Amino acid sequence: MLNSLIPLSQFVVKIHSRCDLACDHCYVYESPDQSWRDRPMAMSEKVIEQASRRIADHISDHRVTDVQIVLHGGEPLLVGPSRMREIISQLYSTLADKCRLDMRIHTNGVRLNEKFCELFAEYGVKVGISLDGDQTANDRHRRYADGRSSYEHVIRAIGLLQAERFRHLFAGLLCTIDIANDPVAVYDALMSLRPPRVDFLLPHATWDEPPARGQDTGSEYADWLIVIFDRWLADGRPFGVRTFESILSTLAGGQPLTETLGLAPSDLAVIETDGSYEQVDSLKRAFDGAPQTGLSVFTDPLDTLARHPGIVARQQGLAGLCDTCRACPVAGRSGR
Repeated sequence: MLNSLIPLSQFVVKIHSRCDLACDHCYVYESPDQSWRDRPMAMSEKVIEQASRRIADHISDHRVTDVQIVLHGGEPLLVGPSRMREIISQLYSTLADKCRLDMRIHTNGVRLNEKFCELFAEYGVKVGISLDGDQTANDRHRRYADGRSSYEHVIRAIGLLQAERFRHLFAGLLCTIDIANDPVAVYDALMSLRPPRVDFLLPHATWDEPPARGQDTGSEYADWLIVIFDRWLADGRPFGVRTFESILSTLAGGQPLTETLGLAPSDLAVIETDGSYEQVDSLKRAFDGAPQTGLSVFTDPLDTLARHPGIVARQQGLAGLCDTCRACPVAGRSGR
């Protein structure tokens, strides 16, 4: 049984479950799953210690050599610099001598300051920041609860990461697509910030609640991305774009570079502030409780999570798809 298990190597650790922005496209707070309301705001020392031990045991048992930890939320910077140091130190001291540890943090950036950056530099924590383009694009969704724009605060944070002493920490920008935004303006705004990488993220949606449509041609999102893809190629690929690179890789018979594309087995787990294990966050858009597993760092090893039906379903490739999806000509060109 152990030999058939696909080990987990990517861990999204939710260190804070609240946010200082009120983005109306957020998959945490604006989705049917509202489990965040019943969870502690911040991950306790007890939880992070036990989570670290569970990860260490799992990667040791399965000889996992490369591990990625993503500090997430909510807004993870809300824990403050002192608590952030304790969390990072705990993870680093437990895991760094057992694997090649890639630690990252995904943040809206509005609270990023030199103190945080100095801490991240000490431990080599890479920083990804959410930004949807120029101010017009960003202000459509990423605002404070009172309606104020967050744009200038985010740009200030990116400026910190552009400084020579922190540049190596800049992981890139995460841009949620809104087809109401001009793709050329979005691309130009992002390129001007000299990011090492940009992830263009499709808005989470379901069959019952589909994403916003323009002319309802069925290809609005592809058309929007193609405009950027053409500019990106013409400019000589000035920064990495994981979506484009993943498509190019799978078309050439290679591996996908992101879980959202391709058929490669998922090796991702989410650990919430109370220590509960969850499936991938995008399931929050489906229904209340969709990502829940009923498992926890206090009661279950990660092997148990890796055998959870929801996790296994994301590891089956073509075999995990229905007949209609398997018949699609694109499915067979989506990597393995």
